[in-house]
Amino acid sequence: MKERMAFSFEVFPPKTDAGMEKLAGKGGVLEKLYSLRPDYISCTYGAGGGNAGRNLEVLDSIKAAGAAVPVTHFTCIGNTKPGIKEQLQAYLDHGIDHMLALRGDLPFGWTGTGGDFRYATELVKFTRAQFGDKFTIAVAGSPEGHISCRSIDADISFLKQKQDEGADYIMTQLCWDMDQFRWWLDAIRAAGVTMPVDVGIMPALDARATINMALSRNGCVMPRELSVLISRYWTFPDPFTADAEAKGSKSDAEYDQKKAAFREAGIEYTIKLIDEYRVAGIDGIHLYALNKYDDVARIVKDSGIKDIID
Repeated sequence: MKERMAFSFEVFPPKTDAGMEKLAGKGGVLEKLYSLRPDYISCTYGAGGGNAGRNLEVLDSIKAAGAAVPVTHFTCIGNTKPGIKEQLQAYLDHGIDHMLALRGDLPFGWTGTGGDFRYATELVKFTRAQFGDKFTIAVAGSPEGHISCRSIDADISFLKQKQDEGADYIMTQLCWDMDQFRWWLDAIRAAGVTMPVDVGIMPALDARATINMALSRNGCVMPRELSVLISRYWTFPDPFTADAEAKGSKSDAEYDQKKAAFREAGIEYTIKLIDEYRVAGIDGIHLYALNKYDDVARIVKDSGIKDIID
């Protein structure tokens, strides 16, 4: 990021052996993503540490390929200090020395993290104290403010604290509101946050997933342009109806056409969004690959991101 804008992907650990083979097997999605020459690929895991074993399996595969830096998500949820130290050492033993330090999404019904740390700031401080500079540490930034934080000002102050505790760069949460993002970028710089900003972008490929990501955990504003796309290609009776149910109706063809039309319009919308982010002066683009290749490859190529590295 000191030399040029970075480019990377996020994937998630599949729950089944078949899913793992499709992602990490020979000729799988990861192998195809490598052809786009990303700087790094991060891997998530479930709330409360669910599927963390698969997370390491995916990261091992990325490390073995040697085509991109593997980055693990790591949360405070349900974690004790000894457990965190042991798990982080295990990542180092596997050659995984880049992490995204997170509090983590609290599972439904939880009133706290259920562990020794309440906030990602504590995790960053602990990691630096235990491992020094062995890890490159990314931290989350919320351009619209974290939904659990009392104010955007408090959120920015915590981001500055993460920097003071030793974080290296910011990976932003989802944000489609470019006016808000530009305001936030100016605000964090004014607050003394100098870390590079790597922007997390979820391609708008499916109305159901887009609405879910905006509202289920992030509380994101959906700009009029995106809302118009969802309205224009609204599937009936609503986008949350399971495909199998919709396929049983006489309107199969229209349903399929609307989904395909939204995907096409969403790809163009995502490319325009990337243009706006690049003009805003960010330091990296981090695309949620959604464990797929074709659509994100088109976004990478048509947006000109690939030209950064080539």
